[in-house]
Amino acid sequence: MMSCDKGVMAPQDPTEFEDVILSAARFSAEADSTTHAKCKGKLTEIATADIPAVITEYVSANYAGAEVKFAGADEAGNIVVGLHLADGKHVGLLFDKAGAFKEELKRYGKRAKLTKIEVADLSATIKSYISTNFAGAEIKHAGTNESGEVFVMVLVDSKPAVLLFDVNGAFVKQLEKPMMKRGKKMGPGNK
Repeated sequence: MMSCDKGVMAPQDPTEFEDVILSAARFSAEADSTTHAKCKGKLTEIATADIPAVITEYVSANYAGAEVKFAGADEAGNIVVGLHLADGKHVGLLFDKAGAFKEELKRYGKRAKLTKIEVADLSATIKSYISTNFAGAEIKHAGTNESGEVFVMVLVDSKPAVLLFDVNGAFVKQLEKPMMKRGKKMGPGNK
C-alpha cells in the first residue's frame, strides 16, 4: 500500500501488531474444524470491500458493530468471515457461495484473538529459534492466543514474516501474512 504526502510516495509500514492479528485470524479460520469439514481447498483472501453485499448485510443485521478480521473463499465459493465483535469476542462464520449463512466456526474464537507480548518477554526457545533459522531477522511484534500459541512477526531482509510457535515455544510454521489491513469496520451504515 502506498500513501501520498506532498507528492511523495511512501510505503505504509506493514509491520504493525494489527498485521500479526490478521495472520492469527487467517490461521484460525483455516485451522477451524468446521472450515476443514465444509470447505474445499485452501482459502483465498477476500478484501473487506469485496465481500458480497448479502454477507455484509447479514453481519450488520446479526453482529452489530462487528469488525471483519479475515474473509476468504474456498475453491467451491464458500466464504469464511472472521469477526471481532463489539463485546471483544471473536467469531467465525461460514457462508455458501450464494452468501447464505451456513454456521458458526467451532474453534475460531480461541485462536483468533491475540494478547500482545513484549519482545523482551518472549521465551529463550523462541528467540533462539529465530536467531538460528532467520539470521539477522528483527523481531517486531508478538502475541499469544487463548490456546497459548505464539505468533511472532519478524523482518527478514526488510520483508515481514509471521511465525507460529506452540505453547512450549516449538516452531510450528511460517504463516501466510495478509499484507494489508481491512477496510472500514463493518456495522450499521458501513456496508
